[in-house]
Amino acid sequence: MIYKRSSALFAEAQKVIPGGVNSPVRAFKAVGGDPIFVKRAKGAYLYDEDGNKLIDYIASWGPLILGHAFDPVVEAVKQRAELGTSYGMPTELETKIAELAVSMVPNIDKIRFVNSGTEACMSAVRLARGFTGRDKIIKFAGCYHGHSDSFLIQAGSGAVTFGSPNSPGVTQGTAKDTLLAAYNNLEEVETLLEANKEEVAAIIIEPVAGNMGCILPEEGFLEGLRALCDTHGTLLIFDEVMTGFRLAPGGVQELLKVKADLVTFGKVIGGGLPVGAFAGSKEIMSHLAPEGPVYQAGTLSGNPLAMAAGYTMLKHLNDHKEVFKSLEEKTAYLHKGLEAAMSTADMPWCINRLGSMISLHFTEEVKDFATAAKGNNDTFKKYYHHMLNSGMYLPPSAFESWFLNDALSYEDLDKTIEATAAFVKQ
Repeated sequence: MIYKRSSALFAEAQKVIPGGVNSPVRAFKAVGGDPIFVKRAKGAYLYDEDGNKLIDYIASWGPLILGHAFDPVVEAVKQRAELGTSYGMPTELETKIAELAVSMVPNIDKIRFVNSGTEACMSAVRLARGFTGRDKIIKFAGCYHGHSDSFLIQAGSGAVTFGSPNSPGVTQGTAKDTLLAAYNNLEEVETLLEANKEEVAAIIIEPVAGNMGCILPEEGFLEGLRALCDTHGTLLIFDEVMTGFRLAPGGVQELLKVKADLVTFGKVIGGGLPVGAFAGSKEIMSHLAPEGPVYQAGTLSGNPLAMAAGYTMLKHLNDHKEVFKSLEEKTAYLHKGLEAAMSTADMPWCINRLGSMISLHFTEEVKDFATAAKGNNDTFKKYYHHMLNSGMYLPPSAFESWFLNDALSYEDLDKTIEATAAFVKQ
């Protein structure tokens, strides 16, 4: 494929934007070459500035469950924009989407809208600290909860690709309050809690990891975290920025029947527009200002365009729950096809999948950050560019899950499987 226009645009961008991108993973550092610049998108497809059509497997990193430019969402944004784009004042729409979200997600009574997944996770941790009167948190190596200082301690995805996981600018004081455990390792969590008795405010986790590739919680792991939190008076925070409203209408809490104390959401709750949210019980959420002493604010929180898009998206998912079955069936079909394509490969590999999240790793087993890091990155780079030249846009990092959208056809999936088989043969 030809990428002359994208390359030229990237060269121009680097003159005025650090690294030429506004989020590091877009820079293609992990795979080499110049990033693709998108001109438009519709359904399951991206159309770049060089006129190439690409089957999309990132779905804006998760939220576009129904595909790009879903007509009802686009129409809702158009209608709302005619009434004004921002007020900095309350609207009825905020209450409507809050009521809908609370009705869909188990174990939450109240929800606060913010502007990103990072802000949601940052605010949830502050609330947990304010509620418990404790300072420390436990996170898991390879889990990414945004770029707030507390979370850039062995974060996944972009933080792994771009230099030290302990980012410069994160103070030692902040780092000492972030305790690190291995994903799927209950013993390490128990040891940390015992060594820091009555000091740990919260455990925050991607209940299904997506920032070191798709990694599933082993049987009993999330249940064990819940029990440990109950024992130690610690809050359990599920970061469902990727999984919320994707793996089930009520997210992982509904799918795997494990209760979180706080849950965070990202762009999915805004139909793909910049938005986030965090939610929990009335008891915990009542500690937020102006009702309680824990301060959190945002001029653009509850932006009417994002609320209109989000309400339309969530209502469609709630009214058409068959979407989740359709997505799971398509992802299972892709999984089976990729396994068949890889079966003759003279290299180690494994595929992880849950619902509409899936990833192909070039190593034998991936269950945590350490095993994900064993993947053969040289092979991944070759695979990535082979698939790109075959018309598929995959996450440009070996440490990212693929996200399917329901606009994908079985013909699209077959093309992806055939391209993978051609890579193996080659």
